[in-house]
Amino acid sequence: MKQGSTLFLKGVITLIGAAVLAICVFALPLLIKSELRGDFDYGYIFLGLYVTAIPFFFALYQAIKLLNYIDKNKAFSELSVKALKNIKYCAVTISALFTIGMPYIFYVGDRDDAPGVVALGFVIIFSSIVIATFAAVLQKLLQNATEIKSENDLMI
Repeated sequence: MKQGSTLFLKGVITLIGAAVLAICVFALPLLIKSELRGDFDYGYIFLGLYVTAIPFFFALYQAIKLLNYIDKNKAFSELSVKALKNIKYCAVTISALFTIGMPYIFYVGDRDDAPGVVALGFVIIFSSIVIATFAAVLQKLLQNATEIKSENDLMI
């Protein structure tokens, strides 16, 4: 496989990371200081968003590492399995953090009559679960392929 075959995916991951970073640095502080937020303190929600950004960015970093392994023909290695494992754990962490915060999000949504906030919370939880499941399946598949590859390397 030639170098740079995953350039498009790396670019997409970088753009997603830049967009989320811009939201964290510029948009969320403006929303915290905004007059539009009403009489309710959204500090806990914003704190939760910042805390969940940490595993999100770590997962993006692991995805970039995985794509680099693919470019270097190291896709069937323990390094790739470890990167997928880390992505899985990050997705589970994001899902768990949002699940823990859902009672507070329900409270805010009920008090401010904003059911979209609750729906957005559920979308994030379920999409994180899907990503974790997909990463776990790929991890298992890659682990099996790595074992077969190492057995074949020993036979030759």
